[in-house]
This record gives sequence, C-alpha cells and structure tokens, in this order.
Amino acid sequence: MSESDLLDFFLLRHYNIRVVVLGTVLLGIGAAAIGCFAFLRKRSLVGDAVAHAALPGVAVAFMLTGTKNPAVFLIGAAIAGWLSMVAMDAIVRRSKIREDAAIGIVLSVFFGLGILLLTRIQKSGAADQAGLDKFLFGQAASLVTGDVVVFGAVSLGLVLGLALLHKEFKAISFNPDFARSIGLPVRGLELAMTTMLVLAVVVGIQAVGVVLMAAMLITPAAAARYWTDRLTVMLLLASIFGAVAGYGGAFVSYVAPRMPTGPWIVTAGTLIFLISLLAAPRRGVVARILRSRRNSRKTLEENILKTLYQLGEEQGGMFSIRTAADVASRRRIPTPQAVRGLGLLRRSGFIEQAQGGWKLTQEGEKQGRRVTRLHRLWEVYLTEQVSIAPDHVHDDAESIEHVLTPELELQLEALLNRPSSDPHQRAIPYR
Repeated sequence: MSESDLLDFFLLRHYNIRVVVLGTVLLGIGAAAIGCFAFLRKRSLVGDAVAHAALPGVAVAFMLTGTKNPAVFLIGAAIAGWLSMVAMDAIVRRSKIREDAAIGIVLSVFFGLGILLLTRIQKSGAADQAGLDKFLFGQAASLVTGDVVVFGAVSLGLVLGLALLHKEFKAISFNPDFARSIGLPVRGLELAMTTMLVLAVVVGIQAVGVVLMAAMLITPAAAARYWTDRLTVMLLLASIFGAVAGYGGAFVSYVAPRMPTGPWIVTAGTLIFLISLLAAPRRGVVARILRSRRNSRKTLEENILKTLYQLGEEQGGMFSIRTAADVASRRRIPTPQAVRGLGLLRRSGFIEQAQGGWKLTQEGEKQGRRVTRLHRLWEVYLTEQVSIAPDHVHDDAESIEHVLTPELELQLEALLNRPSSDPHQRAIPYR
C-alpha cells in the first residue's frame, strides 16, 4: 500500500472511509460507555444475551415487511432484545434459577430461534433475503451515511443519558440498597439502564454482529478498570478505548481489504485490554510483580535487621560483627538467602561489611529496633485485646510488623499504655 493510500485513510478523503471510520468510532464510544455499568454490576454477559436475542427480531422484521430496511431491523432487534431482558428478569424472579443460568438459557433459546428463522428465510426464495446472515458477524464495510447518523444519534443519546443520570447509575451499580433507602427509583433507573444497553447492542450488531457485540461493550470497560478507581475517569477511558478499537479495526480492514472490519475491531479492543492487563501502573501484571518483589525485599531486609538487633540484645554488643551463618541460623533460612539480604542492607546503608562479617550502622540499629518494637507491641495487642494465647501470637506479628505505619504504632502505644515488655517478658525497645 502506497503512502498516498495511507494519507487517504488518515485524512478521511473518500466517502466510504469516512462512513466506516466515523460509524465504528461512534459505535465504540457509545457501547463502551454503557458497557462500564454492565461490567461494574457484574452483568457482562447480559449484553451478549441481548445481542444474540436480537437476531430473531431482525428475522421477524424481514418476514413481516419483506424488505431490508435498517430502521425496521432496528425496531425488530430492539423488541427482541427487550423481550430477552424481560425473560431473564422473569426467570430469576419467579424461579430458583440464578442469573448466570438464566442468561445462558435466554441466549441459547433466542439465538437458536434466530438461526431457525434465518434458515427458513433463506429457503423461502425471497428476493431480498441475501445478506441477512451478515448480522451474525457484522459488515462494517457496508455502512452508509444513514447508519452513521443512527450511530451518532444513539451514541450522543447514551453519553447525554449517562451524564444526566451519572450519580443515580453510580448508586445502583455499587449499592442498590443504599440507593433504595435514600428514595431513588431503583427499578426505574434499572429500566433506563437496560434501555440504553439494548439500544447500544441493537445498533452495533450491524457493524460487528451478534456474536461479537458483547466484546464491544465489555472489553473497553474491563481495560479502563485497570487504570483507575474513579468511575468518571473509567467512563472517559473506556470511551477512548472503544473509539481507538473502532478506528484500529477500520484501518486494518482498509490496509487488508479481505479482512473483515468487525472482528478486527474486537481484536484491537482485545489488544488494548492486554496492554492494560500487563502495563497498568497499579493493577497491571508487571506492576503487581514489581510490587511483590519490593515487598519481599523489604520483608527480608527488616527480618534480618530484627535478627541482628535481637542478637545484639542477647549476646551484648549491638554493633558487634555477625556472619551470614549467624543470621541464617537464628532466622532458620538458607545461608544464600541471608547473604542476599545482607547485601541488600549494605547497599541501603543499614549495615557495613567488616573483617569476618557484618555489623549494624547507627541507622541500621534504629531500624532494627523499630521492627523489633512493632513485633512485640503487636504481640501485646493480640494477647491483651484479642485474648490470644502468648504461644500463638508470634507468626501473626511476623507478618503485621512490616505493614504497621508510624501512625498505627503511636495508636498501639497509647492503647496499650506503652507496655514495657511483650508476652514473653522481652523488653520493648522504645525510641
């Protein structure tokens, strides 16, 4: 492909490029925005069920009118989607079947009915029946200006609706009981949210099909959740990710004309999700691995500092030289692990290497004393406040000593009236 062709795409010079790009981008924005609430309410598969349920609506609309009118298809798909939501709600409310099972039942029954009706139409010999099967996997490349107008209107309506009902939707998504207690019309709000979800689904099936529409709803929302804890930011990020996925799918389809646009939109969204899964600064896999390594390193360092301090208490000479074997024997850890920890402490300035071993620095002695103090204070807390036997508190204190903040330390001292010794009659070294 030449540079001129690429410029044609990026500058949207041709009619077909403009229609496909604008249509998929608008679809991505609207679907991702409402998909955030489906994701947060743990109803991710509801969109999938509605998308599959829309197929018989399209088929019935064609059978009744005999023409492939997009507006008629939209109405038929919306009605079928609504019926699927009513059916799921009725199954859950009037039986002991759980929501996930109800979704599976409705999805399979409606989709099976849709396939049955499509087969009947194809065998009927109707002149205009060709192309109905495109609703299974979508055909974004066949979008026209009217489709873009519909996508734009629905996306704008979804965004405005979410902006107007932002606080109410947030309340019913995170705590419906609280929303009900403050007088919010929970059933009405759920009805509004359901309507918006159905609209997003039935509009999008023409571009990506009933099989892939759920990914347009949920994948951008799931990716956005990795980057933030704030709902407003999540909505913004999900909309951006949905738009980028739509643009990316249209680009791949343009570069490789035999590549279908809908599946590549979903593939682009999945790639965004994978990047978020790996690279998000707090929840990403890489960040979690690095955080785990930092915590392991901190725990090892503090345990060895505490060991050196306790050896100084017991044997006299807080700044005496100790060997890695001394530390390994006292901590009951492998000698190579003790050597690694001592090396980390030396680089941090808490110990220094001396002839025949290692010894604490002034700062190291201070840190070792603090960890020992936290350990013993927590043991006192467990025995006095929680009534745990003294011989059962050591392991818990071994874990909690590494996460107690200076503020919690002061609160512990005040609560326990600054005890002088722990349950094992060892002195608590204060500042």
